[in-house]
Amino acid sequence: MRTRPSRSRALAAATCVVLGLGLIGGAVTGSWLTGDADADGDRGGFAAAEQLWHSVPVDQLFPRTVDGEGAGPGGADRTWTRIAVAPDSRCRDAFDPLLRKALAPVGCLRLLRATYTDATRSHVTTVGLLFTTADSAAMSSLKSRFGKEGLDTRTDLMPLPYAAKGTVAAGFGAGQRASWTLSVLTDAPVVVYAVSGFADGRTITEPQPAEEAMKPGATTTPAQAGLGHEAQGLADRVERRFRKTVASAGDDAS
Repeated sequence: MRTRPSRSRALAAATCVVLGLGLIGGAVTGSWLTGDADADGDRGGFAAAEQLWHSVPVDQLFPRTVDGEGAGPGGADRTWTRIAVAPDSRCRDAFDPLLRKALAPVGCLRLLRATYTDATRSHVTTVGLLFTTADSAAMSSLKSRFGKEGLDTRTDLMPLPYAAKGTVAAGFGAGQRASWTLSVLTDAPVVVYAVSGFADGRTITEPQPAEEAMKPGATTTPAQAGLGHEAQGLADRVERRFRKTVASAGDDAS
C-alpha cells in the first residue's frame, strides 16, 4: 500500500494531472482498485462517489462482460467483453492536450479505463471514468460549458483510446477513433466517456460523435458500422453500474 500524500501534494495534483489507476488487464479480474489520493474536504454526497475508484473491485465498475440489450442499430442486442484494463497513466497519456485543457477546471483525481470488444471482435471501445476534484457547482459549470459550446461534439476533443498490446485493440490508436461520447455528471465528481473504432486498425478520416452517428439515415463510416451505438451503449451501461454502486455505498453507510 502506498503512503498517503500530504494536503499540498493532493492540491497540486488537483490542478495539473490525473494519476492513472494501476491495474493489469484480464489477469486482475477480482482485484481491487487501489491508490493513494485523499478526498479534499467534505463535499456531501460527492464523498462516497469519489472514493469508489479505490474501494470497489474492478469487475464492479468494468465487468468482464457487459450486456447491451437493445443497444445496437435498430434495437439489436449487443454484448461486450473486456479485453484490458489500463495500467497507471497520467492525464497527458489519456487525453489530447486540448481536451485535457477543457477538463482542467474540474481537476483530475484518478482516471480508470478499460477496453472492450464486441461479440464479433470487429469493433473495439475504450470506456473511461474520470474522477475529478470538483464540487457540484464546478461540475455543473463544466457540463453547461460543454453543452453551450458543443465541446462534446468537436473532433479535436475526442478522448484517446487505450490500445492494449496482445489484444484485438493493439492497433487502436488516435487515428483509429471513429465515434465517441462524453458526459459530465453533476451528481458525482465524474466524467464518463467512451471512444470506439475498428479492431482491424483502419484509419478513420471522418470520425463522428455517437449522437450524430446514431441518427437514422446517417451515412458516415462510423454510422454505417454502428460504432456510435458501440460507444454510447457501453458508456451508458458503465455509467449505470457506477450510479448503482454509488447508491449501494450510500445505503451501506447509512
